[in-house]
Amino acid sequence: MIFGLFAILAIYIVSISLLIYGFFKVKEYQKTDLEPKTSFTVIVPFRNEKENLPILLESFSNLNYPTDLFEVILVDDASIEKFQVSSFRLRVSIVDNIRVSNSPKKDAITTAMQHVKTDWVITTDADCIVPENWLLTFDNYIQQNKVSMLAGAVTYQYENSFLDHFQQLDLTSLQGATIGSFGLNKGFMCNGANFAYAKSLFEKLNGFEGNDKIASGDDVFLLQKAIEKFPDEVHYLKAQEAIVVTKPTENWKALFYQRVRWAAKTSSYKSTFGKFLGLIVFSGNLSFVIGFFFMIFGIWSYPIFVFFAFSKFLIDYILLFITNQFLTKTRIKSLLLSSLLYPFFSSAVALYSLFGSYEWKDRRFVK
Repeated sequence: MIFGLFAILAIYIVSISLLIYGFFKVKEYQKTDLEPKTSFTVIVPFRNEKENLPILLESFSNLNYPTDLFEVILVDDASIEKFQVSSFRLRVSIVDNIRVSNSPKKDAITTAMQHVKTDWVITTDADCIVPENWLLTFDNYIQQNKVSMLAGAVTYQYENSFLDHFQQLDLTSLQGATIGSFGLNKGFMCNGANFAYAKSLFEKLNGFEGNDKIASGDDVFLLQKAIEKFPDEVHYLKAQEAIVVTKPTENWKALFYQRVRWAAKTSSYKSTFGKFLGLIVFSGNLSFVIGFFFMIFGIWSYPIFVFFAFSKFLIDYILLFITNQFLTKTRIKSLLLSSLLYPFFSSAVALYSLFGSYEWKDRRFVK
């Protein structure tokens, strides 16, 4: 058993080392002085977000981008209180979601697509804030590269609480894995809060056809379909001026269900690399948990567990550090405590996602 756990650890270390290598392979992009040319429609699915939407719309109004080159479509997914758009100098419209599948968010984007007249769409979430050069950076990259789909980075706007620090650590690990996988030409994951693609590509892929029975995954499944058919046209935009900021969840229950929702779609990935990496990360975290209990019950000596834990911590820290420097340029807070708790949390999420249901926007979904 000891040999088996250390063998898993060795594979885990090699896998994370490859992601670190891939992270550096993706060069950081700086926008230039190109004249804006790309027309965008920003799609925002929402449900009961009357407090967050005005903040998001305000960030849209502060964008350093010609207003005649972008418009905003808000898709209302059966909100209890209807949101009314106040006066903005932007073109903002609200449409009601047309539900045809088990996935409210995929339906919302499909609904919005019927109203899109621009060449590109870019999706984000209602609880986000976009930086002023968001569209400009996407536009510059699109002009300089043959690309039909672009994934961007997301980080948290967090307060000084352990829950927020823990979430930032978790999101940082996901962002690091995302960027690293693109650097290895094995991209399989992205975040729908910062995700752009040509309208023509969406049509060529037949939208979300084939995975619309899965409640979430409007981002990753579309990405994987695009990479399968047009691998050279799918890129990662590693640019600080294009990082979208979102809110962390407010309590541990909401965080657990959110991560269960994210984990539940892993078994449906088309990407073999994505499935393999998910299995390795799960096995690495579960091995840590098993090793901890081996130490508690005297099966492992204290030095053996410390060596095991330190080895995992060290490789994790390198990926977290370089990713966090890109996302926030600040130090990682509550790192030690979060790193000790994370394997237990992650293992519980992964195991629960295999069988359990979860709540999302006041609805319950079953895997």
